[in-house]
Amino acid sequence: MDRLPPAERAAASVMRPVPHVVAGKRQESHDTWTLVLEPAQEGIAPFAPGQFAMLYCFGVGEIPVSFSGEPDGGRLRHTVRAVGDASGAICSLQEGAYIGVRGPFGSGWPIAQAAGRDVIVLAGGIGLAPLRPVIYHLLARRAGYARVTIAYGARSPAELIYQDELERWRGNLDVDLGVTVDSAGAGWRGRVGVVTTLLAGAQFDPANATAFVCGPEVMMRFAIAALREAQLPLASIQLSMERSMKCAMGHCGRCQLRERFVCKDGPVFRSDAVEPLMRVREL
Repeated sequence: MDRLPPAERAAASVMRPVPHVVAGKRQESHDTWTLVLEPAQEGIAPFAPGQFAMLYCFGVGEIPVSFSGEPDGGRLRHTVRAVGDASGAICSLQEGAYIGVRGPFGSGWPIAQAAGRDVIVLAGGIGLAPLRPVIYHLLARRAGYARVTIAYGARSPAELIYQDELERWRGNLDVDLGVTVDSAGAGWRGRVGVVTTLLAGAQFDPANATAFVCGPEVMMRFAIAALREAQLPLASIQLSMERSMKCAMGHCGRCQLRERFVCKDGPVFRSDAVEPLMRVREL
């Protein structure tokens, strides 16, 4: 495949796993790891922030995982939470192990459309992983955007991911970063409360702002409500759904959301396209 023209290579990489080697591994929390993957030959086609890949653990299965870093000499970064057989096996891989990668798939964050506007990045739990490339983009091109607010929440201090980077982002004087947890013990000196409470002190012009939101679905429903209360139009709120994806190509139907498939039409959606469907039980 390494001799194929770019278009043919891209088509092949979405159908057949491309071998990669685990070149690095970092534990983010008790059940979450970030893997650095290096292509064994030629890698997959270029991806956009917000897209995802199918990670295949040989002999176990594959799962969809968003890209959680920028391309680095062909290397990929994926943050994976061990919640099932395939994700657990992937998180157990050691450096030097092989893994298959298919992709990229899905829609990306419309970062270019937010140029010149205020930007709110709102993340819950591991939902910060798909938003991490957005933050990298904003910090690298800071002059191209107005005010930048990052609001991040997790269930407990132990479940906060990218803690070293959170400290670095906090030190950036032209970015407003807030971190909170739902509950904490006596040793925690930060904020306690759901992530939407961080919006109370955020400075942005709702008529000229874009919000990027990712987290558990219930958290995103409350995030939409809080942003709407702050007068942000639904069309200015972007969501990464990532619900029930399995095949990445719309064949299995598991991620179907009425007439849409999250894997093909998303995972990034404008909230006015999916918010009404998020309130329908059993959909």
